[in-house]
Amino acid sequence: MRPPSLTTRRVAAVSVSLVLAAGAAACGPEDNDAKSSGGDSTPHKGGTLTVLNSNPQQDFDPARLYTSGGGNVPSLVFRTLTTRNRENGAAGAEVVPDLATDTGRPNKDATVWTYTLKAGLKYEDGTAITSADIKYGIERSFAPELSGGAPYLRDWLVGAADYQGPYKDKKGLAAIGTPDARTIVFHLNKPEGEFPFLATQTQFTPVPKAKDTGTKYEEHPVSSGPYKVVTNENDGEHLVLERNTYWSTSTDAERKAYPDRIDVKSGLDSSVINQRLSASQGADTAAVTTDTNLGPAELAKVTGDKELASRVGTGHFGYTNYIAFNPTVKPFDNVKVRQAISYAIDRSSVVNAAGGSALAESATTFLPNQKSFGYEPYDLFPAGATGNAAKAKALLKQAGYPNGLTVTLTHSNAKDFETSPEIATALQDALKKAGITVKLQGLEDNDYSDTIHSVKTEPGFFLAHWGADWPSGGPFLAPIFDGRQIVKDGANFNTGLLNDKSVNDEIDAINKLTDLDAAAKRWGALDKKIGEQALTVPLFHPVYKRLYGKDIKNVVISDWTGVLDISQVAVK
Repeated sequence: MRPPSLTTRRVAAVSVSLVLAAGAAACGPEDNDAKSSGGDSTPHKGGTLTVLNSNPQQDFDPARLYTSGGGNVPSLVFRTLTTRNRENGAAGAEVVPDLATDTGRPNKDATVWTYTLKAGLKYEDGTAITSADIKYGIERSFAPELSGGAPYLRDWLVGAADYQGPYKDKKGLAAIGTPDARTIVFHLNKPEGEFPFLATQTQFTPVPKAKDTGTKYEEHPVSSGPYKVVTNENDGEHLVLERNTYWSTSTDAERKAYPDRIDVKSGLDSSVINQRLSASQGADTAAVTTDTNLGPAELAKVTGDKELASRVGTGHFGYTNYIAFNPTVKPFDNVKVRQAISYAIDRSSVVNAAGGSALAESATTFLPNQKSFGYEPYDLFPAGATGNAAKAKALLKQAGYPNGLTVTLTHSNAKDFETSPEIATALQDALKKAGITVKLQGLEDNDYSDTIHSVKTEPGFFLAHWGADWPSGGPFLAPIFDGRQIVKDGANFNTGLLNDKSVNDEIDAINKLTDLDAAAKRWGALDKKIGEQALTVPLFHPVYKRLYGKDIKNVVISDWTGVLDISQVAVK
């Protein structure tokens, strides 16, 4: 998943639209023990769940959404072949069957994946869900007018690179076979052991061809999940969902679907959302947010109030904030300069600038510190908590800068506590101790994104972040370090412009593995190998702290999303 601004879109990141901005660590909610505060904690069916969000749930069409694990609100309406395990913490980072009977059956080299649909699956109108509907749903995601979803299918499916969708090419994709109504087969260009993770994306949602209304489909998509859309105002600013009576728990072990109605209200200021959740009055007693964190000042207030503190869900998502170097720009072409900066970093001050240890965890590895990513602890340039200025100065001398040097650090002006002025200033102060004078170049958010993601304009030294499309090392390391993913005339995320054959080959080798535990160990080893080149300086993983209303029960926060899963919430 890309950075939240691009993602959530990609969670943070689209909602992930994506999802958010996130951190990483193998644990779920803290202090609340996955229950609401006070009273009977047993969840019951009924009532209305209110969702208070900043970002509208735009493009509510399964073809257009870029989500992690199917998203939060979207997964209430859109079921997919597989889905995320709806459990707390590390257990929630696993992929499990959804519409399919299993997570997929690969051939020997993982270039062909076969799925069988469960019996008795129905849409909101009572008609049967078929494999042809899933094939059609995927094909329509290739239509230019429905773009926005994850790009993997275009890269992975045989013959899909130039496909323009079923509106222009009615023959469809030969790479997707449907030998019968319950079987669907995917033919891939290359081995992909993590195809079950991709199958959690909303592009794998069944869409009945007869009900497809093109760009208007988002107004009333046909539900395959526990809820159907009854209201969609102002492009997702106000969504009302009610029960799909044809959905059955007998075919869906993941979604609890306790509330009768879900009212999603977006476009709200983050401070207003937290004020309303804090007060928890009227309908807000049964309210949650899926995209608004507590800030440092708000968290300090909440921490001092026992009742409020009992209504805070804590989560971790696979996400890393880091310094990026462009080694084609002097002096960052010299590895000793990059190493010197790595040693000079004061992570304590950076964590404080990000809101403190309750909202940020210091990082020395690029991969988030969760088992599912293949996390292997390492600290190649040990700076301690406050930086190693002496070691940094010694390396600068070896690099030919005995009197120090002056560099420019590019950052965003957005107040996101990630790539913003607070973080940049903390780094500026730390590097000064090592004889490195840092000039700060702040850019407005859109300009910042365009600048750092273009090979032609990428600075030599800048702040960046990355989030996971799914909890594995693959979608974390490959976009940033696979040389074949360098994009010269578009959005590029390989910030270090690394094109190392041994790294590319190892990525291919790991992708062949269908044993995800074995793959995870190799992702961890590859992370350390790449880290030796000092192309990035990992800084911290964000932590999510989010309030919920007094009547909310059954709080589940997985390491896949890092946020409260509304498919599990009860309000009675």
